[in-house]
Amino acid sequence: MTRKFYITTPIYYVNARPHIGHAYTTIACDTIARRQRLLGADTFFLTGTDEHGQKIERAAQAAGKTPQQYADEISAEFRKLWQRMGISNDDYIRTTEERHKKRVQELFRRIRDNGYIYKGTYTGQYCVSDELYVDGAQPGDPCPTCGRITETVHEENYFFKLSVFQDKLLELYANPEFIRPETRRNEVISFVRSGLRDLSISRSTFSWGIPVPDDPRHVIYVWLDALANYITAIGYGSSHAGAQEAFKKYWPADVQMIGKEIVRFHCVYWPAFLMAAGLPVPKAIVAHGWLLFEESKMSKSRGNIVRTETILDVLGADALRYFLLREVVFGQDGSFSFDALVQRYNSDLANGLGNLASRTLTMINRYFKGEVPYPSPSGSKVAADDVIAQTARKAIHEFGILFDQFQFSRALETAWGLIAAVDKYIVENEPWSLGEKHDTESRARLATVLYTSAEALRIATALAHPVIPDATAKIWMQMGLGDIKKLALTDLAWGQLPLGTKLGEVHPVFPRADKSAVERMQQMEDQQRGPAAEESKEPATQAAATPAAVKAQPAAPVTAPNVATDGKITIDDFAKIELRVGVVKVAERVPKADKLLRLEVDIGTEVRQVLAGIAEAYAPETLVGRKVVIVANLAPRKLRGLESNGMIVAASLEGGKPVLASFLEDVPVGARLK
Repeated sequence: MTRKFYITTPIYYVNARPHIGHAYTTIACDTIARRQRLLGADTFFLTGTDEHGQKIERAAQAAGKTPQQYADEISAEFRKLWQRMGISNDDYIRTTEERHKKRVQELFRRIRDNGYIYKGTYTGQYCVSDELYVDGAQPGDPCPTCGRITETVHEENYFFKLSVFQDKLLELYANPEFIRPETRRNEVISFVRSGLRDLSISRSTFSWGIPVPDDPRHVIYVWLDALANYITAIGYGSSHAGAQEAFKKYWPADVQMIGKEIVRFHCVYWPAFLMAAGLPVPKAIVAHGWLLFEESKMSKSRGNIVRTETILDVLGADALRYFLLREVVFGQDGSFSFDALVQRYNSDLANGLGNLASRTLTMINRYFKGEVPYPSPSGSKVAADDVIAQTARKAIHEFGILFDQFQFSRALETAWGLIAAVDKYIVENEPWSLGEKHDTESRARLATVLYTSAEALRIATALAHPVIPDATAKIWMQMGLGDIKKLALTDLAWGQLPLGTKLGEVHPVFPRADKSAVERMQQMEDQQRGPAAEESKEPATQAAATPAAVKAQPAAPVTAPNVATDGKITIDDFAKIELRVGVVKVAERVPKADKLLRLEVDIGTEVRQVLAGIAEAYAPETLVGRKVVIVANLAPRKLRGLESNGMIVAASLEGGKPVLASFLEDVPVGARLK
C-alpha cells in the first residue's frame, strides 16, 4: 500500500506583498514534498492565502478598493511568485473561495452542535494587525506580538469553550513530536498551563468575513476561518464523494509548517477546534524562526523587506533555496544579507557542486568520448577509491536521518562534505596528468578516478535535488541519466551509475557571481523602497529568471566621480579586476580556428575552461604545466560554440604575436595579483 504524506504551509495573510520571509516557509515545505515524492509517498502539498478580517477591510478602504479587489490583487502576486519559483504545491486555497466558505460554516455547525459554542459579549483589547484578542490588556496597551497599540472592542460574539480543553491539550503536548522545536513546545505548554479563557470566534462590528451559519449579522473569527483551510482544501465538509475520500486519505496532516509568531493559533486554538469537532489533530506542527535583515524581522512597516523577485532576477531560485536551508539553522532566527547569499552561492554552488559536475563530465568527454568509463580491475584500485565510496554511503544514510528531523543545514553539510572529499580526491589523483599518458596502467587508473568521481557526483546530485531542483535536473541530464523525477530515492546506493552511459551536452549550471551581483540586488531593493515603490504594482522583470542571469548581466558601470577627466581609472576601478595565478592542465586546438586554443586552467579553487587566441605563438603541448595569469571575474562568453570563463593575460608584440605574462619566482596556484 502506498504511503500517504500531507504537508502544508500557513496560508499567507494578504495584508502585504510577498517577500523572502514568506518564501522561506514555502521553500522548506516544497523541499520536503519533493523528497517525499522521490521516496515514493503519495504526497499532497498545500499553500494559499488568508483573505478575510478587519485588517484587510481597512487596508482595502485605504487603497480605494473593495476587499475582494484588494485580496484578488495580492493573492495573485503570491500565486505568480510561487509559479515562477517552481513551487510544486498540489493545491492553492483562498479563503474567499466558495468551497472554503461553505466548508468552514460546516465546521462551525459541527463544533456548535457538539456543545462548544455559546453567545456572549466581549469587551477588551484587540490587535487588528494580528487579529488577536489580548487578554488582560488595558486601553492604550501594546500588542505583545507586534507592539502596535491595541483597540478597545465591545461587541456581541459567539464564544468557543477553549477553557475545557486545557487538560486535553497538555496531554497532547506530552508527545514531543507534536510541536517542534522544543523551545516552541515549552512556550506553548507554559501558555496553556497559565490557564485558558474561552475564545471569541465571531465578530459583529464589520462584515468582511464568512457569515456565521443561521446568524449572518456575525462573521466567523478570521483565525477559525483561516485555520480551517487545512481541512477544507482536501474535502472536509463537502457533499461530493470524491472530496470526502480525499479528506479521509490525507487527514491528519503529517507536517504543518509555520512561523514562530503564529504558534499559539496553530498549537492551541487549532487542535482545540479539531477536538471539539471530533476530528484528528495533525501529526506534527513545526515552527521555524524569523529571517532577520538589518537585525530585525522583515516587515512592511519597518521598510526592511527583501523581495524574492530581486534574488530570482540575479541568481535564480536554486540559489535562494540553497542559501535559506543551508545558512539558517531551522527553528532558529537567521540573518540574511546579499553578501552572505553571494558568498554561499559561489563557495557551495559555483565552486562546489557546479565545478565538480563541470570538471568531471568535461574530462569524461575528453578522455572517454563522453561515455562513463569502466573502472579498472580491483588490483589497480587504491584505498582512496574506497574512501570515496564509504563517504558516499555515509552521506546517503546521514542525509536522510537529518533531513527527516528538519535539520536541513546539517543534512546539506553532509552532502557537501562528499563534494569536498571528491574535489580533494581529484586533485590528489590528477586525472588530467593520467590523461596525457598512454600506457595501460595509467589509462585504467584514469577510468577508475573518473568513474568514482562521476558516481559521487550522481549521489550528491540525487540528495540535493529536493533543495535545488532545477540545477540538479540539468546535471542529471548532462550525466545521461534522463528525468531525475523518476529517481527512486529509497534505492539510492553506491555503484548504480550505468557503465558506458553516454553523457548529454555539458555546460555550467552555476556561473560564478561577482561583486556586481550584490550591487545589482541592493540597487533593485533601494529602487523598490524609493518614492515610486508605493505606486509600483508589478514585480521586477522576469526576463532573467535563471542562474544564467549571472552571465547575462553586464558589469556595474563605473560612475562618473570615479573616472578622471583624462580617461584614467582610479585604484578602486583597478581593484575590481580579479587576477589569479593558474596552471594549465589541458591545452588543445579548437577545430577550424587557426588562432584559438582551448585551455583547462586550475586556479586553486576550480578548473576553468578558457579560450585564448595564442595558437600561432604557442603549441598546445608546450603550455601544459605552465603557470599563467587569468582575469578570473570576467563575464563568460562563447566562441565557436565553446564557453570561455576568463581571459589569459598576454602582451602584444609587433607583428601581433602575444607573449604570456609569467613569473621569475615560484608563485602558488590560485594566488591573487595585486
